[in-house]
Amino acid sequence: MAEITIQEYTHEYQDKVIELILCVQRNEYNIPITKEDQPDLSAIPAFYQTKSGNFWLAICGQEVVGTIALIDIGNRQGALRKMFVDAAYRGKMYNTAELLLNTCISWAGEHGMQEIYLGTTEKFRAAHRFYEKNGFMQIAKESLPAAFPLMKVDTRFYLRKIS
Repeated sequence: MAEITIQEYTHEYQDKVIELILCVQRNEYNIPITKEDQPDLSAIPAFYQTKSGNFWLAICGQEVVGTIALIDIGNRQGALRKMFVDAAYRGKMYNTAELLLNTCISWAGEHGMQEIYLGTTEKFRAAHRFYEKNGFMQIAKESLPAAFPLMKVDTRFYLRKIS
């Protein structure tokens, strides 16, 4: 079995990142979304890798099999974004999602963040279970910090405190 490594985003992976994210959004969840609808994907360093934010990749061989991002929204808070894992690399065998999330949470703690917020859709039921299993608590939309970058598709929100 090939090993999964987690690394910070570099530009050489831009096309593979976009391909993975669009594939999951369109093919698995039938979300009619394009690259142009997500300008952040063409400007990852400027959008995510600023202040205490970052963007990570799960790599297997030369393939990008997962992504996760953390936006620094100020006030020692972060917003988790762009968590996608190729269907073939989900589950306990590869543990890709957990490796990505643990990297993100560790980074947040090391950079002084105390809370991570995220928004998701009702469709992503497996994601809800994953986040809850990993210490995220569902919260009301009204409990989000003012600086949280709301996405119109998000209807369910979570918070994880970092000790």
